[in-house]
Amino acid sequence: MAALAGRTAIVTGASKGIGAEIARQLAKAGARVAVASRDKPLLDRVAQGIGAAAIAIECDITDQKSVAVAASRLRQEFKGAPDIIVNNAGLFRVAPIHEMKPEDFIGAVTTNLIGSFLILHEFLAEMRERGSGHVVTIGSMGDRMIFPENAAYSAGKFGLRAMHYVMRTELRGTGVRASLISPSSVDTALWDHVDTESPESNFPSRSEMLSPGDVARAVLFAVTQPDNVNIDELRLSRS
Repeated sequence: MAALAGRTAIVTGASKGIGAEIARQLAKAGARVAVASRDKPLLDRVAQGIGAAAIAIECDITDQKSVAVAASRLRQEFKGAPDIIVNNAGLFRVAPIHEMKPEDFIGAVTTNLIGSFLILHEFLAEMRERGSGHVVTIGSMGDRMIFPENAAYSAGKFGLRAMHYVMRTELRGTGVRASLISPSSVDTALWDHVDTESPESNFPSRSEMLSPGDVARAVLFAVTQPDNVNIDELRLSRS
């Protein structure tokens, strides 16, 4: 029997990259997965690739109304809150603080931190009342290490790690688990606008990064542990 048979999940930022691969791996393990993103055409393509185990839910996690509408549809499809939440959606903008555009800073913090809160706000109370569920937060090496040009990204990811540990403290003993998966750099489209190859770059070459599949396997490891085991935090790096 598949490890996640009969379970339901939502994965944000699932139209490509890490989120899409997490959704595929959860579905392969038997879960019915809602893939969520604001990019409807790409989202539909991911859902179609997964098959009957996936539903596409258009959602802009930076917009509270959009999140509420998406949550309402998900409850109808799943007959309640999901068993697994994977808060994966992220935005990566780099520049020195004095050069960074305010809209880029605000957008990154809103996507990386506030969007995750809005998803939790919709479902966490119901999961607590039910006495079961698992929240997986996708962090980053940037949630505890400082790099130049990362003011916006680090502000969001440091805050996300703090929110995870507050949530873990609040959920202890409720039956709802919470895991933080924090990978080092992962080769996804987030890097398309960043110089990773020149000698002057502050970032690793994409050939030296983890793959989305590496992160997806870590998520699957966390959510398939026995109910009495909580993976508080997993930090991944290239060997």
